[in-house]
Amino acid sequence: MGNSLKKYIAEFIGTFFLVFVGCGAMVVNQHVGGEISHVGVAISWGLIVMVLIYTIGDVSGAHLNPAVTIGFFLAKRFPIKEVVPYILVQLLGALVASFSLKFLFPYNETLGASLPAGTWQQSFAFETILTFLLMFVILHVSTGAKEKGIMAGAAIGATVGMEAMFAGPICGASMNPARSIGPAIVSGHTEYLWVYVVATFIGAIIAVFTFRVTRDREHIAEN
Repeated sequence: MGNSLKKYIAEFIGTFFLVFVGCGAMVVNQHVGGEISHVGVAISWGLIVMVLIYTIGDVSGAHLNPAVTIGFFLAKRFPIKEVVPYILVQLLGALVASFSLKFLFPYNETLGASLPAGTWQQSFAFETILTFLLMFVILHVSTGAKEKGIMAGAAIGATVGMEAMFAGPICGASMNPARSIGPAIVSGHTEYLWVYVVATFIGAIIAVFTFRVTRDREHIAEN
């Protein structure tokens, strides 16, 4: 099996479980009357990200997120020929996970879809800032000392969990177009989907250029 195919399969599996566990925690929490709690949902998001990074990080890089894939490409750490295939398998993984949740919980209306609690402008700003921080952390912990790289999964998982913890009730804390597209399409709640696609890409792109300002040239060149 070719290396590229292995990467695509890993990204598909990883994004499937990211959405299945993260959105699944949201769906189950609704199903059991809030027993998991918002804190439990946020922890679920953080843990599944950490687990997947340590599981498939050495296979595909564990992007699991089209905004991250674009960010790595702009940071000159990812070849352009792999960008479209990565994004396609990420979207496919998210869609299959959402259909799986629909099969398991056919009467759930949102399936963990990203929806603003307030205005779309508020969620747009939140998602831009949250994705900026996530991409900024990813770029920094994957650069420099080996010891820092070993802790990358914990740092990135903690970032996702922390952002979901405080911002989830307002904007859903998506930070990931695939994570939002899957549940939105399957549940039919696509009315604000553009917010979670546009804002996350903007946040990731800004993070790349900010990273270049805050890192020495030799550190950027290493990657």
